Amino acid sequence: MDMGQVLPPGLDAFAPWLSRWRLTPDGEPFETQFGNLLVPVLRRGQSAMLKIAGGEEERRGGALMAWWKGEGAARVLARKGEAILLERLIGPRDLAAMSRNGGDVEVTLILCQTAARLHAPRSEPPPCTLIPLDRWFGALAPAAATHDGAYRRAWVAARRLLAEPRDEVVLHGDLHHENVRDGGPRGWCAIDPKGLWGERAFDYANLFRNPCAEVALAPGALRRRLDLVCGTAGLEPRRMLSWVLVYAGLGASWSLQGGQDPGASLAIAELAAAELGL
Repeated sequence: MDMGQVLPPGLDAFAPWLSRWRLTPDGEPFETQFGNLLVPVLRRGQSAMLKIAGGEEERRGGALMAWWKGEGAARVLARKGEAILLERLIGPRDLAAMSRNGGDVEVTLILCQTAARLHAPRSEPPPCTLIPLDRWFGALAPAAATHDGAYRRAWVAARRLLAEPRDEVVLHGDLHHENVRDGGPRGWCAIDPKGLWGERAFDYANLFRNPCAEVALAPGALRRRLDLVCGTAGLEPRRMLSWVLVYAGLGASWSLQGGQDPGASLAIAELAAAELGL
């Protein structure tokens, strides 16, 4: 890209990276709720996405994406400082829509297969920026102290699970229907990891809250998904249920912090607690 080229409104923040990597804008820029700036681009005719991280958490995720080297995740085409250039996943299929339209069994299996690819051993050591899972639960303790109920049950379960972790691996940290995209011939690929380290089962827990309350809280959905996940991933059902309780409680705590309605997450937490007999 010509350094002297006048950019359309909204692209000024991307200018150094458009120039450095010789990119051409291919769509409107946008900003996520976490402060990330993104714009679709072309690089030598290839569709890509330029992302400028909005904070340390997103930069940590970028380091993990690079470490995965496109195995189970979008490929990193270039990375420097706060900027990362990713392959653009533009296949027509959408896991959230598939799940809402009667395909939840297929979608759950796809998410399990994606998690397994991400958790597979690599030859290189993982990034040094990974966050231990016990540090990820800062919002749950104060919520449990203030609100009791499902928050309290989730916090008790979290302390027990975190005190004796099993099968620890590099974790995506936010694996759900919107964060696994159709890569066309490359298959399903993850995006937007948090970059955590901890028990493998944790990465499956968030799918139980997604893609929406209508699907997640449908009669029999929790038990059906539990059977699929545990059968596919080789996880112990009661321990997996405990992680579902914990993640739902954590999600509800984040909603409280953000001034949002925690109702759907609390309902999942209550369902999991009931299955556990708590």
